Amino acid sequence: MRGRCLDLVHKLAKTDERIVFLGSDLGFGTLKKFREELPERFIMEGINEAHAIGMAAGLAFDGRIVYVNTIATFLTRRCYEQVAMDLCLHKANVRLIGNGGGMVYAPLGSTHLAIEDIAIMRALPNMAIVAVADAEEMERLMPQTVDWPGPLYIRLAKGYDPIVSDPAIPFVLGKGMEIQRGKDVLLVTTGVTLGPAKEAAKLLAESGVSCGILHMHTVKPFDNGLFLDMAQDVKAVISVEEHTILGGLGSAVAEILAETPFARQPRFKRLGIPDVFPDKYGTQNQLMGRYGINTNTIVSTAKSLLS
Repeated sequence: MRGRCLDLVHKLAKTDERIVFLGSDLGFGTLKKFREELPERFIMEGINEAHAIGMAAGLAFDGRIVYVNTIATFLTRRCYEQVAMDLCLHKANVRLIGNGGGMVYAPLGSTHLAIEDIAIMRALPNMAIVAVADAEEMERLMPQTVDWPGPLYIRLAKGYDPIVSDPAIPFVLGKGMEIQRGKDVLLVTTGVTLGPAKEAAKLLAESGVSCGILHMHTVKPFDNGLFLDMAQDVKAVISVEEHTILGGLGSAVAEILAETPFARQPRFKRLGIPDVFPDKYGTQNQLMGRYGINTNTIVSTAKSLLS
């Protein structure tokens, strides 16, 4: 997913002179062809993310469309004030590409886990947030980012994730994606959780449970209209995210459910990382399993809510 994303930045830059790439402390070989072909629009900053964001804002004010890439924790936590004041306040056309969203860097421990990045970016006015399911969905996303008005945070998974998206379903930045309709349970996903949700829906169907799936690749702006249309007649709603349950996808869903007068209020459960710093090392899948961000937990949660 990361490689596809960065290759597309290069591809787009070759056809649009406004596009500039700005990397922060990335490997020397990153986007080597971009560096060789468009050196005047390739910038590699050092370990100074706040300065990188300020530089990106300045370029954007001069009419450029800037793609900034580094590790997600550094891009969100470390330069938060600059993101807020330099980008969001001025609606700067800067695209922040965060490597390793969620628990991708599980072998490196809590310092590198971007478990709250969606929440802190979601709190900023004018910031849009996207987390696609796989590399093919990334390919459908990137051309739409060029002329998106204002700043955009693009959350990357680790790469080589299973392809679970369907090219037959239109991908529109800023809108939700109806994967399938269901009468009993609605599963709301973002990023790589689409895969486990689709598997869970198949297992639940075998036991007579009808599942809808709403893939919110764009967490902000949240597609309230599509969500309410798919949630109005179900008995339960489950949000599934590789992120803390505080402030992210689950919170967005909860806010809408709480503020909407349903004829019959659906039961609701957030699946994600609890209010903790993950304290174990391992693989991404191991940590996701530890916190129940997987197919089996979705299935058991759906059955529990329905009972």
